[in-house]
Amino acid sequence: MSRGITPVILCGGAGSRLWPLSRQMLPKQFLPLVTGRTLLQDTALRAKETADGAHSASQPIVVCNEAHRFLVQDQLAEIGIGARIVLEPAGRNTAAAVAVAAIAASMAHKADDPVLLVLASDHAIRGADAFKAAVWRAAEVAASGMLVTFGIAATRPDSGFGYIERGDPLPGDAGAFRVARFVEKPPAEKARAMIETGRIYWNSGMFAFGAKRVLEELSRLRPDILEAARAAIATATDDLGFLRLGKEAFLACPAEAIDRAVMERTAHAAVIPADFEWSDVGSWGALWELAEKDAAGNAARGDVQLQDTKDSLVFGDRHLIATLGVENLIIVDSDDALLVADRSRSQEVREVVEDLKRANRSEYLSHRRVYRPWGYYESVDAGEHFQVKRLMVKPGHALSLQLHRKRAEHWVVVSGRARVTRGEDTLYLDENQSTYIPVGIKHRLENDGKEPLLIIEVQSGSYLGEDDIERFDDRYGRG
Repeated sequence: MSRGITPVILCGGAGSRLWPLSRQMLPKQFLPLVTGRTLLQDTALRAKETADGAHSASQPIVVCNEAHRFLVQDQLAEIGIGARIVLEPAGRNTAAAVAVAAIAASMAHKADDPVLLVLASDHAIRGADAFKAAVWRAAEVAASGMLVTFGIAATRPDSGFGYIERGDPLPGDAGAFRVARFVEKPPAEKARAMIETGRIYWNSGMFAFGAKRVLEELSRLRPDILEAARAAIATATDDLGFLRLGKEAFLACPAEAIDRAVMERTAHAAVIPADFEWSDVGSWGALWELAEKDAAGNAARGDVQLQDTKDSLVFGDRHLIATLGVENLIIVDSDDALLVADRSRSQEVREVVEDLKRANRSEYLSHRRVYRPWGYYESVDAGEHFQVKRLMVKPGHALSLQLHRKRAEHWVVVSGRARVTRGEDTLYLDENQSTYIPVGIKHRLENDGKEPLLIIEVQSGSYLGEDDIERFDDRYGRG
């Protein structure tokens, strides 16, 4: 192979069909749904191992929403992978994300045209050797100027997937075919008839193409997307090691999938049939299919007791869940919400989330535990004019220097040692010690120790919203 591979991991999905575990502030790619690692971590490790084994791999490029930048950074650091993390001010679908990644890769490799291996961060793949073989074959085909997609053998009609019909074999390559056409989510009967031809694959949403080559096709087919992406890169800034795209330019970019913008319109699309096991983990039904099941067809996680129960998925991490005399159910218990659904209707969970959003319910947005670059906080109790939270501050991290106009706070150290700035004073608090922060007083909480700092925070006041924060200094660049 004459060219190196640059993995591009697209990390902007919301995963609303996996509610209540997946939420807008903690979508499915950041959750350990299939293995002991998160989907993002599994994707990054798979990409690194595959690209390293191929040829002179480059550091991966990860494109994510700016709200998730520290989650991405922390999760990659946990598995020892460095990455160039590109921050989108808002989602503009995959064509824009691929465009900015291709521009960044081309700028970093001016002398050649690196092959981009474009992967979704929230897919599950089994069969490492088969995956490597498919990627290396795709990279060879991409080096010839083709734009390659990976086709998954379609085993059943599924309205949740797009389809690819293969055409003639590529000359000199028995494992790759020209794409005859793409069909986006056809009705079941049409999909069944297509599958019977033996030339049909599910569209995996994974691609391989030269960085400069895909930019050429974007220039020809969607110059508006390419122009906006170039402007976003040109006005990008370095922010604590992240590449923050120019906001105004990027928001002007049309929202379009790379499939529709380029792959469905180019004359140079190729498909490589994939021999590995693949799932987009797009719903609880898909996760049930992927999971290990008992003799009755049940997939279970957590403290679960199943009696006379068949073909169900039961997940819980807080309470005992007992079932009796049911089948084909999805039961998912989270910290603040319980989902019970017919397994055949798991694709419709997204509609539940939309209803919650329209009702202005916070459960669509976040869990009780909310992650911050310094650690996390989680709600313990709340009532009229008071709120109790549990805070964890990571070693070496600190909250911003801030004040609140409408609330006071009382901090109690549960474990660790806190360095507290309170007005003009600096004090240290050990386990079982506390301090009071009056309304309007500048304050900061820091952990300069080597162990996590756990705090109970009691808020009291006329308004307790998170927007009552006036920051004066923040090491994470938040305003």
